[in-house]
Amino acid sequence: DVQLQASGGGLVQSGGSLRLSCAASGFPFDDNFDDYAIGWFRQAPGKQREGVSCISSVGGSISYADSVKGRFTISRDNTKNTAYLQMNSLKPEDTAVYYCAAELTGSGSSWSSLGANEYDSWGQGTLVTVSS
Repeated sequence: DVQLQASGGGLVQSGGSLRLSCAASGFPFDDNFDDYAIGWFRQAPGKQREGVSCISSVGGSISYADSVKGRFTISRDNTKNTAYLQMNSLKPEDTAVYYCAAELTGSGSSWSSLGANEYDSWGQGTLVTVSS
């Protein structure tokens, strides 16, 4: 499976911003980063993992959870094998461990999903803490 490394978490005050990165490596066979859809998920203490945003293999299809629309922006740079989650206007309720995940779809696919069970490859989480 592809290996994913999430980074960029930290402590920020309410209203602040953070940018998370998800670096991919170790692609099997002849796969490349642009063969994968990427999803960002988060899990707060005592809560289920929830989809935050997702982007298709070449970025043509993007979705956001209602709770982050207008505040978060997902993007990807396929030349750097990295996806990003720009988080602005952060709120205390955004506090969670954030994970990135990848699903092999083939380059050019418009598929992406906010469903965690749709993704096969997961990175370790990065903690985001928003203080009030």
